[in-house]
Amino acid sequence: MTFMAQQSEAIRTLQQQLVAQNTPKAELTAPPKFNGSREVVVGFVNACRLYAEARLGGVDDKGNISWVLSYVQGGVAEVWKNNVLEEINKGTLEVETMEELFEKMREEFGEFNEESRKVDKLRLLVQGSRTCGKYMQEFRRAARGIGYEGRVLIEEFKWGLNGTIRRRLAEVESLPSMITDWQERAVKLDRNMQQSRAEEKV
Repeated sequence: MTFMAQQSEAIRTLQQQLVAQNTPKAELTAPPKFNGSREVVVGFVNACRLYAEARLGGVDDKGNISWVLSYVQGGVAEVWKNNVLEEINKGTLEVETMEELFEKMREEFGEFNEESRKVDKLRLLVQGSRTCGKYMQEFRRAARGIGYEGRVLIEEFKWGLNGTIRRRLAEVESLPSMITDWQERAVKLDRNMQQSRAEEKV
């Protein structure tokens, strides 16, 4: 039986269990449909948690996963759900609990948080083929307003440098303690390296 068929069977079983329960429970609204909108992913996850805690006692992990996915409908979320189901069925994606599924959702759709987006952008920033001076300018713009400072900011800057520059900076006997000093040394080292390469071609 495919995971899709297992999902349908689990949902039917779950519905039967809910109908069969005779103990009175407080009214609780089912989670809204989720279509991939970043603005509502946190609310959707929280709504699923609340409902599951109140109504899905005794349901196994696979049933919980199937139940959550049944509310993922429409938009880009529909495509994501189908891909997840296919990967689970093939055994290429390990999702064993509802919380692990929520984590996958947050990774895919993200939380609508400006600061989080800035942090992600900073962590993805690398020097690449640019001069160190241009990398430094973009790093400063990306780091503005995210609250990073001191050693944390220095390590983020060093991580994005090209490997050769990063290794040569590590060989310096007196390591600077200020981010500005690290940046000035990196820019100077990069210029010296570029000048050396230019001279070798002459």
